[in-house]
Amino acid sequence: MTLHAPILDWYAEHNRDLPWRRPEATPWGILVSEIMLQQTPVVRVLPIWEEWLTRWPTPDALAKEPPGEAVRHWGRLGYPRRALNLHACAKAITADFDGTVPATYDELRALPGIGDYTAAAVASFAYGGRHAVLDTNVRRVLARAVRGEEFPPTATTAPERKLAESLIPPVDAPRWAVAVMELGALICTARAPRCADCPVSGRCQWLLTGKPAHDGPPRRGQTYAGTDRQCRGALLAVLRDAPGPVPKGALDAAWSNTAQRERALDGLLTDGLAELLDNDFYALPT
Repeated sequence: MTLHAPILDWYAEHNRDLPWRRPEATPWGILVSEIMLQQTPVVRVLPIWEEWLTRWPTPDALAKEPPGEAVRHWGRLGYPRRALNLHACAKAITADFDGTVPATYDELRALPGIGDYTAAAVASFAYGGRHAVLDTNVRRVLARAVRGEEFPPTATTAPERKLAESLIPPVDAPRWAVAVMELGALICTARAPRCADCPVSGRCQWLLTGKPAHDGPPRRGQTYAGTDRQCRGALLAVLRDAPGPVPKGALDAAWSNTAQRERALDGLLTDGLAELLDNDFYALPT
């Protein structure tokens, strides 16, 4: 099946102009973008990414700050432990790599909080490496176009990885990776795929077989309202917006359900996103 030419041609015409894709983007900027984009839409990431790169243009600049500042400037991107991971990465890059983001997959994979996808993405997009870059969008495109399945498995499988590796072109592998990713983000979406606009609709096994419905476990959307995650976010917003430590009463006022609030606060402390100080005051981590 020939997918490369139509997808690459489509990408050349329809790709979004994102700052971390531009030639002047640094490996550090690309690493920051990849971590921010995990489970977060581009439109929400853009202003925070730009603020981060202005404030901390290098790993060393971030490493000099306390981790709480990374959490503070993470804003409302969600999953704020990613901010702690980025701060830990900055410290490791500064200490172990003279402030330069490492270029190899194995070195990147060894950084704090960096998984398979992020290591492959940074090695590819920052340094031109040949890797299978398997995010949710890529996995969905390959599941439909090649395997004829509406959705990929919940977790990445060995056959998926083997398929993705077999499709890596001999030249310009990073462009192929980002093109498939963009196709999944803009056209081959999870809920409303725009098959009429797809450059490989005539070759897509899922479309050609009548769009068979997903036969795996039901896929449920994540809820947010009223959850512990929302409660954690409300408490963290109080800490983030305060110029200094806050009394326990300020956190109590942010969420009415006492049991849920205390559970969420304990979770923030356990995750290193908050610190308990003297006299029952709380603050971002120092």
